[in-house]
Amino acid sequence: MTPLEHITKVLDIIDSFVWGTPLILLIILGGLFLTIRLGGMQFIRLPLAMKYMLKNEKQGKGEVTSFAALCTALSATIGTGNIVGVATAVITGGPGALFWMWLAALLGMATKYSEGLLAIKYRTHDPKTNHVLGGPFYYIERGMGPKWIWLAKFFAFAGVLVGLFGIGTFTQVNSINTAVNTAYKTIFAGSDIAKISFLGTEYTLVTVVSSVVIALLVGLVVIGGIQRIGKVSEKVIPFMVVVYLAISLLLIVTNVTKIDDAFVLIFRSAFGLDAAAGGMLGAMMVAMQKGVARGIFSNEAGLGSAPIAAAAAQTNEPVRQGLVSMTGTFLDTIIVCSMTGLALVMTGAYNGECGQGAEATMYAFNVGLPFISKTLTDTIVAICMILFGFTTILGWNYYSERCLEYLTKGKMKPVIAFRWLYIIAVFIGPYMTISAVWIIADIFNGIMALPNMIALFALSGVIVKETRDYFERKKRGEIEE
Repeated sequence: MTPLEHITKVLDIIDSFVWGTPLILLIILGGLFLTIRLGGMQFIRLPLAMKYMLKNEKQGKGEVTSFAALCTALSATIGTGNIVGVATAVITGGPGALFWMWLAALLGMATKYSEGLLAIKYRTHDPKTNHVLGGPFYYIERGMGPKWIWLAKFFAFAGVLVGLFGIGTFTQVNSINTAVNTAYKTIFAGSDIAKISFLGTEYTLVTVVSSVVIALLVGLVVIGGIQRIGKVSEKVIPFMVVVYLAISLLLIVTNVTKIDDAFVLIFRSAFGLDAAAGGMLGAMMVAMQKGVARGIFSNEAGLGSAPIAAAAAQTNEPVRQGLVSMTGTFLDTIIVCSMTGLALVMTGAYNGECGQGAEATMYAFNVGLPFISKTLTDTIVAICMILFGFTTILGWNYYSERCLEYLTKGKMKPVIAFRWLYIIAVFIGPYMTISAVWIIADIFNGIMALPNMIALFALSGVIVKETRDYFERKKRGEIEE
């Protein structure tokens, strides 16, 4: 066993502990608790939330529009998790992982609503940096009280680590690199890719070039801060989602006769019905663990990241931004992740025999769309992967910087140093194994989610009160839309 394999094995043990039954239940029950207290907000108010998503509030205070804030959040959530994350969940946890991903998302919409509301209610303006700051660290400190500052700092520290070593860098650029290499092999079939040896391991020239190019592009954008990230996200997010949904819907429509069997397989697998009698519970727990963990990785409901972006929105109404934030989980998991999951199940790509991550997704589209050349489908998926991953890298740089600003009390020198570390992490991401980077991301996600979920339980009364007050004022005609 190689040193990397030993490290991966240790990380896997830690991952199983972090994402054990307690944390899964905390997130699921947290979403259920908020859903009940808010009277099914995510179902009843979804049309209004969609309206607010597209219509910015007049004369709202903040750094960017509500839509730009949502796009910044979506840039971090709609990423490689929607393609690679879903694939790894369905391959390792079975098709049933998709069911638990859906359940976590539906309940997570109430969680994301609550996060967005609290972000606006407890945000603050830093005169040193001229930044509007908000997120779990502020609603823990200002909402729960000074004695909980240690928990706020713990969250902020975890947020820096998640961005630098988890969702923000390694997983994204590693997945982009895999997609680029796969697409290159398809486009230039038969030609050998030049390789470079480093520390006893060979890497393709494509990997080296892509790591340099991505790091340079990330550096050009992140130096500009939230305004530049918001502008890039507003342009890229709608385009890439439409392209990916179009090719996914084409696959589903042309294979519509298989959709019934796919849903049956998903639901049977979710409850371990296809496993041997003694292994039903174990199979169900694996599907639940992978589905919930990858679902949280993708839509970040309960993680506490999205409210950091929401806090910058130009709005005076916490509830309004909570509704806008809620749409992010719906678009990310219920729409985009479902497309990937159904493609994998309907084409049989979930069995893992055709590769892991991006390779499995590319295989699914090749099998499901045989009338389109493999070169074209691989290229389209690769482009989507690049755009998805790139925008996620940008979004998480913003999240981590805000966490660091909180820890350093607004000092910008550590933030500037962090930007360079972040760019370096992006550069080295392609040289790590895919299994290791996803396990690392899962571990840091779990550490970050814990303090945020504690805060949501503690402040649930504030969330309910603000919600009732807003809709009472809206009913009286006091809310301008």
